Amino acid sequence: MNKKYQSCLITNIWQNKNIKYKYFIEKELNAGLSLQGWEVKALRANKFNINNSYIILKNGEAYLFGAIFQPLILSFSYIKNDKMRIRKLLLNKHELKFLFNKVKHNNYTIIPLSIYWNKSWLKIKIGIAKGKKEHDKRLDIKKREWKLDKNRLIKFNTK
Repeated sequence: MNKKYQSCLITNIWQNKNIKYKYFIEKELNAGLSLQGWEVKALRANKFNINNSYIILKNGEAYLFGAIFQPLILSFSYIKNDKMRIRKLLLNKHELKFLFNKVKHNNYTIIPLSIYWNKSWLKIKIGIAKGKKEHDKRLDIKKREWKLDKNRLIKFNTK
């Protein structure tokens, strides 16, 4: 398969860039997302907000909670457009069992990391994460600043 063709297959729509500041991400999983037709149109038109959303586990299934999809003006009036609808994630049985064990026994949180198109299928990348404490966030900032200072010192000392 050509590299040019492969790059066309996966297209990133949305990425949660602030998540690594708030959480330690242990594992990432890919899941399908069950959407209605008007929600897919809203995604294509960038009329959605998933920044404060998270994944809940209920009745043996995983759901995306807190995602807002704005209906387009062109959508039909006879279709009920619920912006805050809970959307089902499409996962395998062993993946769901793994998620249930992590959340129930180890107090992990499941959060959306990114949304992307895989060929013509909409996928969501979810992360199993633990929240960072305030001192962890400060430590990360110190490490990042030290890394930048170190690179500056190396750059100026080599000249």
